[in-house]
Amino acid sequence: MARKRIRIDVEDADGARYDIKVEGNVTREKVLKIFEMMNIVDVEDERQEAAPKSVGSKIWHVIDRQFPVGRFTSSQILEKYEDEYNEPIKHSVISTYLSRFAARSRLERARAGREWSYQILRPVPQAR
Repeated sequence: MARKRIRIDVEDADGARYDIKVEGNVTREKVLKIFEMMNIVDVEDERQEAAPKSVGSKIWHVIDRQFPVGRFTSSQILEKYEDEYNEPIKHSVISTYLSRFAARSRLERARAGREWSYQILRPVPQAR
């Protein structure tokens, strides 16, 4: 198995720079711990976005925040959506939006048993 390498360079609001490197057996849990650490040191995302207003943008916001790496299902999105926005939503609405995101190549969609699993498709930086 090929060794995986992840490098994250960020700058916080005060101008402090953080260079994080992970090599070897990189798992989803390890990457999520890195993101948790970034929240502890209060590293802010450069994209200062307004709160999402449409259902689709709210669903994408949940996906982007809760599942930046790894696979997830529509049931997991439903649970996280209701926790974050404190409003009910039908499972069919979540499934429809996930299907649309997959059709627009924002998500990778694969069959996992009786339901679909999804993963964010990130653009690959091109070499110069």
